[in-house]
Formats: sequence, C-alpha cells, structure tokens
Amino acid sequence: MKLSSQIKPISYLKAHASEILRSFSERREPMVITQNGEAKVVIQDIESYEQTQESMALLKILSLGNRQVEEGKAQPAANVIKRLRKQKKTD
Repeated sequence: MKLSSQIKPISYLKAHASEILRSFSERREPMVITQNGEAKVVIQDIESYEQTQESMALLKILSLGNRQVEEGKAQPAANVIKRLRKQKKTD
C-alpha cells in the first residue's frame, strides 16, 4: 500500500464523498485528508478499522504477557494445571 497516492485535500473529500466511500469497500486502503497542506485525519473502511483494533488488542495482551514473564510473574503451564487439578479434587 502506497499512502502517497491516498493523500487528498479536504475539498476532494467534500466533492467526491460518495465515490470515496464506494472505493473503501473495494480497495480497503486508508486515505489521508489534508487541510491547508497539513495531514489532519485518516479515514478507512469499518472492517479495516475493526481488524486494526483487534490486532492492537492482541499486541497489548502479548506485551502484557511478555512483561509478566520478565518480572517473574508467570508459571509453567504444567504447574498451573497441577494446582488446578488439586483444587478441583478438594472442592
């Protein structure tokens, strides 16, 4: 994806809104909207946005897990399973 081809001034957005919306479903590429020559917003289709949000959530979970391992807060899965089985037997 080459973002430079997807940079448009706000006047283009105003004049071609319905065309732009149709193109999002076909191309699934974000568009950068400028105002006075300065990038102001990025717009994208809803499916791409949702996918990005899910990816970010997974990355945050992985980061948290890595941090817990580094801090010694993680235990081997086998130990946890043994502990849970013992708890289940006593309940």
